[in-house]
Amino acid sequence: MSENSQFRFGAATGVGSMPGGDAREAAKTVTGSFEDFPFLAELPARGPGADMIGRTAGMLVDLYARVEPSGWRFGDRPGRDTRRARSWLGEDLDALEEFTQGYEGPLKVQAVGPWTLAAALELRNGEAALSDPGACRDLAGSLAEGLRLHLEEVRRRVPGARPVLQLDEPSLTAVLRGQVKSASGYRTHRAVDRQVVEATLRDVVAVHADGPVVVHSCAPDVPFALLRRAGAAAVSFDFSLLTERDDEAIGEAVEGGTRLFAGVVPGTDGPLSDPAGSVMGVRTLWRRLGLRPGLLAETVTVTPTCGLAGASPDYARRALAHCVRAARSLADNPE
Repeated sequence: MSENSQFRFGAATGVGSMPGGDAREAAKTVTGSFEDFPFLAELPARGPGADMIGRTAGMLVDLYARVEPSGWRFGDRPGRDTRRARSWLGEDLDALEEFTQGYEGPLKVQAVGPWTLAAALELRNGEAALSDPGACRDLAGSLAEGLRLHLEEVRRRVPGARPVLQLDEPSLTAVLRGQVKSASGYRTHRAVDRQVVEATLRDVVAVHADGPVVVHSCAPDVPFALLRRAGAAAVSFDFSLLTERDDEAIGEAVEGGTRLFAGVVPGTDGPLSDPAGSVMGVRTLWRRLGLRPGLLAETVTVTPTCGLAGASPDYARRALAHCVRAARSLADNPE
């Protein structure tokens, strides 16, 4: 097994986004819910620059983006939108630092991965960066450097933390299948070669050489095998979207030492089942794959199905607590 597969993850954590706009309240909720695997909360309700694309665009080095009616577009210099994104990230880090005094253990931070970023950020002509291979390369290089600096900052602020980097790639399958729409909406951008996608991801993953990288997607048909080859130590996904077509890839991933972040708790308000019921599907999958029950707690981290930005604050707190209880159920009764 690789060094990263020996890394001790927590049994449960969140995906990233939380409701509301109060950084201190979000950090207090997250660190109180996950004593052994907190994460840096994202608060997109604050507006442009706090959204996942704007937040990551603010991390880029020597590339800048601004808000246009159609979305985020590259600009020549850092403007108001870049400053706002960086200010909110600093505010979130301040809050996290306050509530992690003396903390030692895994700490997850999230950023948008290179392909979802390329599908969302617009060139000056209004088309997605995805349409230009050179722009994709420049964007990936800028992102890698920005993430390196971000991880350095996290280590400085929380010295006992062992950072876990999560790359959010909800558009990855669409990029691979040529399903990302052009600016006009009448056509789609051509599919990117799988080897190019994999190599670019590998380069970005490599920036966190001394810690594990999780790749998250709450879209169907997550390419587990490609992500493993690109160096992802874990894959985070919406468990309800799995089909039996995914069985072989998941079995190979588990046997290869890849950790699964199983999104089993609904991300929007609704009734929560009992904790054992939430992970029943995980146990069923394990039996179907013929995997050793004892591997469950070693391999699975329980999360919500996706971010909680669309949930009420009360439900978000209950959902995070439910993840912890569901993970405990899985560990106590793996069969």
